[in-house]
Amino acid sequence: MARRKRRRPWYRRRAYRLARTAVLTVLLVVGGIRLSERGEPPAGEVASAPGSPEVSGGRAGVTASDDAGTDAREEATRSGAADARPGTEARPDAVAETGRETGREAVPPAPSPSRPAPSGKARNRPAPPSPLPRSRATRLVIPYVGIDAPLIDLRLDSERRLPAPPEDEPDVAGWYADGPSPGEQGTAIAVGHLDTETGPAVFGGLGELKRGKRVEVRRADGRTAVYSVDAIKSYEKDKFPNHEVYGARKRPELRLITCGGNYDRRTGYSGNVVVFAHLTATREPRAAAEKR
Repeated sequence: MARRKRRRPWYRRRAYRLARTAVLTVLLVVGGIRLSERGEPPAGEVASAPGSPEVSGGRAGVTASDDAGTDAREEATRSGAADARPGTEARPDAVAETGRETGREAVPPAPSPSRPAPSGKARNRPAPPSPLPRSRATRLVIPYVGIDAPLIDLRLDSERRLPAPPEDEPDVAGWYADGPSPGEQGTAIAVGHLDTETGPAVFGGLGELKRGKRVEVRRADGRTAVYSVDAIKSYEKDKFPNHEVYGARKRPELRLITCGGNYDRRTGYSGNVVVFAHLTATREPRAAAEKR
């Protein structure tokens, strides 16, 4: 007798499985679309966040119709720049980029954290003085170390070196006459003796100068060039930095040079002391100032 074939249950039939797969696919697609729509506001709706300014009464807010506008408005809300003045209009891209509105009355941006706002001293710092025309140097005055000495003209010797003033005039300083004059554009040079066999000479206290101290150089035309000390450095003669000391500069500068280092009776001092300074002020002749 032939064996009767048993029928499959309905939930294992091919038609049911195909229908189930189709329904699940539709549900997944619809669910994905709804989730993607929930993440962005409908077109034309204001993208608001907690603490954001209201768009009413003429106060300019930021209206966004896409993701870029939303990011711009949120950035403006965090920086506080979206609260524009009445009657002005702000663009979202401008607010996001510069942190300020772009209407007729623009609000200046806040200082960057990496660049703090200038202090009162920086804002009130006077402009550097204009260079003076050429005029021969006549006198050197440094109140801090008690120097008040006449200046004589000096020129290079046959070996292209700048000599010191005559040894029999220890209280006189020398000015390189072929270089820039005091207050003139460039690097001016003055030299003097440190000491003699009997005691200190004109530049005996030069090494005691400090940064920021005043150096005055009077000129033949009656003007005075006022310098401020930047640094005091010592160099061995075989390592003397000619370019650093004598090199041209874009502003009026000053170098004061004397002996330094170790002393030997046969060879003299082993090095030099150099004072670096720059022009900070100029004074007119007293008669011209009184006329003003």
